Amino acid sequence: MEKEQLIEKIKKLKQEKNALIVAHYYVDDDIQDLADYIGDSYYLSKVCMMRPEELIIFCGVRFMGESAKILNPEKTVIMAEELADCPMAHMAEVARIREVRSQYEDVAVVCYINSTTEIKALADVVVTSANAYTIVSKLPQKNIFFVPDEHLGRYISKKLPDKNFIFNDGFCHVHTSITQEAVLEAKRVRPEAEILVHPECKTEIVDMADYVGSTSGILKYATESDKKEFIICTEMGILHQLKLANPNKKFYSVGHRQFCPNMKRISIEDVYEALATERNPIHLEGNLIERAKSALENMHALAN
Repeated sequence: MEKEQLIEKIKKLKQEKNALIVAHYYVDDDIQDLADYIGDSYYLSKVCMMRPEELIIFCGVRFMGESAKILNPEKTVIMAEELADCPMAHMAEVARIREVRSQYEDVAVVCYINSTTEIKALADVVVTSANAYTIVSKLPQKNIFFVPDEHLGRYISKKLPDKNFIFNDGFCHVHTSITQEAVLEAKRVRPEAEILVHPECKTEIVDMADYVGSTSGILKYATESDKKEFIICTEMGILHQLKLANPNKKFYSVGHRQFCPNMKRISIEDVYEALATERNPIHLEGNLIERAKSALENMHALAN
């Protein structure tokens, strides 16, 4: 079946089923164009909560679909591709969290949203890359166990020297594949370009940045900037929205490794099959949802 025909079938079926299709910035351009909403994981889970549709097709990796289900337990959340997963989400361990809690009386477990429901359920608060600084700065605890991403934790720790951070051995393979040498070469070729960096990158990359922020933050900064050229240090899927929002500006990736194979495995065919058959639904145990939701609600309260 031709792609255009498949897209028309999806649109018709979506209307018949009163379904909502949401997509992360890192999926293929065609799927971003097809989605009702595009954004980062937390924004998409909020959209799912605000919209009336009871059937949600989630085009992203599993922890994102789980976050949407936590905030919308009464809705049916379908993963467009069952095998799309985030390795970093599995890099925090239940045993290690319990060990740290036993070692420190005054500790807050701060859980990046890029994590499994099981880890969120053990956390005091969930954070995003956009609000992590604001939230951690408001916590009364001096000791902060930041899971699962070490690099975002180190970025926030430099802004809060009065806190004692305990770091977890976790990382995003896409962001940590961006090297200092590659960024320097990109800057040499495009000396007028600003360097925009996601805080999941290593410290030496963050230190080179003209701007550090979440994926949505990078999009906002580039759109509002007077500059015309940008070197983008995050997954290259964001380039599509950057170009759509800024047709007169130029955006450059650092190298071919800025590519998440899990995000890119989601196809138009997957979206159609998920919508037609409602396969790959997210199922989470009720008590687990309640405990994880508590950490998400704490994020709401502290972020405001």
